[in-house]
Amino acid sequence: MPKTDKNGNARKSEIPSTVERSDSKAQRTFAKAHDSAAESYGEGRRAYQTAYAALKHTHEKVGDHWEPKEEYGPSDAQAEGNRDADRETAGGVDANASKKHLYELATRLEISGRSRMTKDELVEALQKANNRASARARRESS
Repeated sequence: MPKTDKNGNARKSEIPSTVERSDSKAQRTFAKAHDSAAESYGEGRRAYQTAYAALKHTHEKVGDHWEPKEEYGPSDAQAEGNRDADRETAGGVDANASKKHLYELATRLEISGRSRMTKDELVEALQKANNRASARARRESS
């Protein structure tokens, strides 16, 4: 099922909840990338992976939604590769961002122990905090 309507806008009922809670640019990016991939590869996992890969170039996951990144580009080693790449993913956290930026996000998400964390530890803690926030948001909307 197409994720965009005839005007190119995202169909909110067709996009993942974390994208639905994000700005309209994130919604359009995901929906258009998904529709294009579905045309090329068919509906399914590959179309979703392609859509998330496109989204990770423009947005990063913060809590239960996606926010625009300061700089365009891949967010982690997996997003840097092609579809056959089998690398670590940060689940939407911009692992290529500076430690300062990651620390600021950890502060916003109230992650304890953040001042003693390495950059890799911040990425992992942010990923866990994002997963918890998304699960909580899904439960609350049910």
